[in-house]
Amino acid sequence: MKSTSNNCDILSAYDYYLPPELVAQTPARRRTEARLLVSDSDTGHVTHQKVADLPLLLQPGDLLVLNNARVIPARLLARKPSGGLAEIFLLNPAHPERTEPDGHEWQQALIKGKIQENSILTLSADPEIVIRLLEKREHGQALIEIPGSALDLAARYGLTPLPPYIKRPRGCTAADRKRYQTVFARNPGAVAAPTAGLHFTNALLAEIKKKGVDIAFATLHVGYGTFSPPRREDLQAGNLHGEWVEVDQDLVKRYRRCRDRGGRVIAVGTTSARALEWAALSGCLEVKQGWCHLFIAPGFEFKILDGLMTNFHLPRTTLLMLVSAFMGREKMNSAYAEAIRERYRFYSFGDAMLIL
Repeated sequence: MKSTSNNCDILSAYDYYLPPELVAQTPARRRTEARLLVSDSDTGHVTHQKVADLPLLLQPGDLLVLNNARVIPARLLARKPSGGLAEIFLLNPAHPERTEPDGHEWQQALIKGKIQENSILTLSADPEIVIRLLEKREHGQALIEIPGSALDLAARYGLTPLPPYIKRPRGCTAADRKRYQTVFARNPGAVAAPTAGLHFTNALLAEIKKKGVDIAFATLHVGYGTFSPPRREDLQAGNLHGEWVEVDQDLVKRYRRCRDRGGRVIAVGTTSARALEWAALSGCLEVKQGWCHLFIAPGFEFKILDGLMTNFHLPRTTLLMLVSAFMGREKMNSAYAEAIRERYRFYSFGDAMLIL
């Protein structure tokens, strides 16, 4: 990875070259067969394991925190007044900007295709369903009005939104819909998967519990911003796209019990890490819900995390900056270089890294 002291381009310090063939197009045959690069954040020493080895790497008394957000099929295919095709991507389907007395919702969306304000779109799958474009916004976003609930509409007619680097000539498959969802997904509203959690099975979770490791869940509804390049002005202002977070009493109780017995708190995924640290901005972990705009970059003081399990992230992203903040940039650079040398598989359907 490149490094630079030029503050004019923050993300240039988080750039690296990845051979295209290392971008995973399909997941491992079985979830727990994914490879796991284990890094000691103090020494930078790495070993090569598999996700199935997690029970051997965790200790009795540890707390594993996972994100139980459920991915919804947020892509809707529609037709413009001219008859041409359009695509609607619901950005915050579980959280409308406004709900009308008749049950209609005002929703944030991305719309592909040239469409004027106040235009009427009809769903390709059901032309009786009418969507109105209320307002065009910056960066391709729009405010739309839909009949009823966005969650219901997506469940009936939506397509699963795979990341743009996963290529499917004929679109998302039934196998993709299953594997691009964690086995513990409960709270619908995410438009992208918390990918580190994709490696877990119910059997692995049971084995981890048998080891004496506690398991708890946070909710962070992963937004489209996880795919889109961050804007320089947002990074310099320390603001990220908002994502809905819920940290409940059960998680706080398990966290306190973990600390009382001297255990480590290990987040599964940058989303779980962000949820935990956002809920601890007051200095201690507390029950909290709301829109999280927390930007974690080098210099951030972690209050909760002792460990992080995460997939390998795209260059020039805030996710890479979070990992760098946790383990140090030089150690992260070294770990990524090792993963590339050893031909690990990268990104959403790829392998993972455990930082302890």
